[in-house]
Amino acid sequence: MSQRAVTISALAAAALLAGAGAYAFAGETGGSGSSGPEVTKASVAYVAPTADKDGSLTFTAEVSDDSGVRNLKVLAWPASMTPAPDADDMAHVESAACEPSGSSGDKAALCTYTVKVTSAEAAESPTGAWHVGVLASAENGGTTFAPKAAGFTVKG
Repeated sequence: MSQRAVTISALAAAALLAGAGAYAFAGETGGSGSSGPEVTKASVAYVAPTADKDGSLTFTAEVSDDSGVRNLKVLAWPASMTPAPDADDMAHVESAACEPSGSSGDKAALCTYTVKVTSAEAAESPTGAWHVGVLASAENGGTTFAPKAAGFTVKG
């Protein structure tokens, strides 16, 4: 199974979302001597599919760095997954759309990632606790990885 298929499948599994969390985190950092970008106000929201309309999973976070924000990669994964994804796994997932926010220009961004969830995908989703992991990248090469930036529960 391709990494993209795993990502889409994992995000689609939120189709039975029962709750969502919002978190701020430091994460793990690396790259070019930088402390890495800061990710705050991470949250996940869900709209369930119906018989005639697809649902969606949306992850949103604020990202900032003195050098500017390059991107934010997003992956939803079940807490029961072993091993948990790591920063290297994030290289193969899709990026959120990031738009400059606030008065600091491109040094801060509001990043949003939305994926469609079909009824068929929802039916194949594992139940239980899920996490949303992110990898934030700054223009100067600094990174911040947080495997549990937000969380939710999928009920059967």
